[in-house]
Amino acid sequence: MTNDDSCNLDKLKEEYEKIRLKHGLPEFYELNKLFDIEETEAETDFLLRKIRRTIAEKITGYSRFADIILNPSNAPMFFFKLIKKLDSGDKEVLSEIYEMLGTLELEMLTLDLDYSEEKEAQFVKKSFEVFNSQVRIRFLEVIKKLGNSDNNYKKENNGSYFG
Repeated sequence: MTNDDSCNLDKLKEEYEKIRLKHGLPEFYELNKLFDIEETEAETDFLLRKIRRTIAEKITGYSRFADIILNPSNAPMFFFKLIKKLDSGDKEVLSEIYEMLGTLELEMLTLDLDYSEEKEAQFVKKSFEVFNSQVRIRFLEVIKKLGNSDNNYKKENNGSYFG
């Protein structure tokens, strides 16, 4: 990290702290840990919007991953082998996660069209709470199952993508 990067991060933390106190937002470290907000440019009149858009990128990425697993018709071949490791309970969990992420994505679109600092703050809080308390843990369990190379999760191939 260069000295300029360090100064930018310090400035971002300082600006965020003012907004955090005003709106009751999560601590910078905790939000950064989940959504990598440290790359956000502090030199803006709309810091919460920039942070929300950074969060949006993460949410969209996770949503697309869940979509590929749930609807693999256009997925890379690599995913077909992984999908066989999932059972109907895993697919249900992914569907619930996908729905939560989709709801957040719709809210993001609304905020892009109708700016309000208060609404941006509410979205940041909601995203943090939903992601930290519901999405992250459940998604991690499914991803661990996908990444498990042990044959315990492999099912007999009955002709479907999900085994």
